[in-house]
Amino acid sequence: MNITGLFLFPFAVIYGFIVFCRNKLFDFSVLKSKSFNIPIISVGNLSMGGTGKTPHIEYLIRLLQKNYKITTLSRGYGRKTKGFLWVDKHADSAKAGDEALQYCRKFPEITVALDEKRVHGVSKIISDKPETEVILLDDAFQHRYIKPGLSVLLTDFYKPFFQDFIFPSGTLRESKKGMKRADIIVVTKSPKILSPIIRKSMEEEMKLKPFQQVYYSYIDYGGLQPMNTFSENLKPDKVSCILMIAGIANPYPFEEQLKTMADTVESIIFNDHYQFQEKDMKKIKNYFEAIFSKNKIIVTTEKDAMRIKDTELMSFFVNLPFFFLPIEVKFHKKDKEMFDKQIIEYVRKNKANH
Repeated sequence: MNITGLFLFPFAVIYGFIVFCRNKLFDFSVLKSKSFNIPIISVGNLSMGGTGKTPHIEYLIRLLQKNYKITTLSRGYGRKTKGFLWVDKHADSAKAGDEALQYCRKFPEITVALDEKRVHGVSKIISDKPETEVILLDDAFQHRYIKPGLSVLLTDFYKPFFQDFIFPSGTLRESKKGMKRADIIVVTKSPKILSPIIRKSMEEEMKLKPFQQVYYSYIDYGGLQPMNTFSENLKPDKVSCILMIAGIANPYPFEEQLKTMADTVESIIFNDHYQFQEKDMKKIKNYFEAIFSKNKIIVTTEKDAMRIKDTELMSFFVNLPFFFLPIEVKFHKKDKEMFDKQIIEYVRKNKANH
C-alpha cells in the first residue's frame, strides 16, 4: 500500500464495514437473493474495473450462441437512460452504454437488455422473451438481490484481488473474502506462456474453497479496423507513430500492444466509459496534426469506438487515418477445455430443468 493508500485507510475501513454489513444481511437472509429457474451466468469482479468483463462475456456468447438462445443483461453503465431497455443496433452509447451496444452490434442474433435492477430485468426477459435459454449477467457480482446459477469472478493477473485493498486505499469494491461466492475464478490478462509454478503460487494465495475452479485467460488482439471510409484502403502494418485514444479502466495492455506496432506511441487518456464531446475530438485532431511524422495513425479501443463511430463526432476525422483495435480473450489449452466443459454442462443441465 502506498502513502496515499495509507492516508485513505480510515475511509477504507468505514467503507469496508458498510459493505461487510450489507453482505452479512444477505448471508443471514435478512435481505433476500432471488433465484430463477433458468440458466443464469454472472460475470463480475471484486475490483472497480479493468479485468476484462466485456471480452469474457463475448467469449461466453461465442461458446453458447450456436446451441442456445442468449440474452445479456447489464445495468448500462454510463447511459443517460434509466430502467429496463431492449437494445438494438440503432441505439447509441448515450442511450445504451458502450458494452451493451458492442454486444448488440457484434452479435445480432442474441438479445441485449439493460436494467439497473437485475431481478426486474430477468423477470422481464423471461416474460417478454420466453424463448431465452441462457441469461448472461454483466458486472453483477455485487448485485446480490439476484442469485445466479453460476458465478464467474475475474481478477487481473498483474493486480490480483489478494494483492489489492478496499476502496479508497485500493480498488476493491468489497473484502477479498467476497471471492468465496464465486464458482469460477478466471485470472485474466495472463502471459501467453504461463509457468505452472506461478499458477500454483497464485492459487495458494487465493485460499480457494473445494468447489472453486481457477482458469487462466489472455488477450488476443485482432487486426486494426477502420473507423472511417478514408482508412478503409490504408494498410497500417507498420507505422512510425500511433496516437492512442483510450477511455478504459486499464489502458496499459492496450498501450503495450500498440508499442509492438509502431516506433513510438503517443497517448491521450480519458476516464473509463468517458462520453466524448466535440472539444475532445478537436483536442485529438490538433494533437495528431502536431505530431512530426508522415507515417502516423490514430488508434482507439473497441469499446471507445462504440462511443465515437457512427456519431457526429466522426466529422472531425473524415480525412484522417483512424482505426480501432478489436480484442478477444482466449484460454490456455487445458483451461479452455475444462472451462468450456463446465459452462456447457451447467447450461445443459439447468436448461433441462427450465
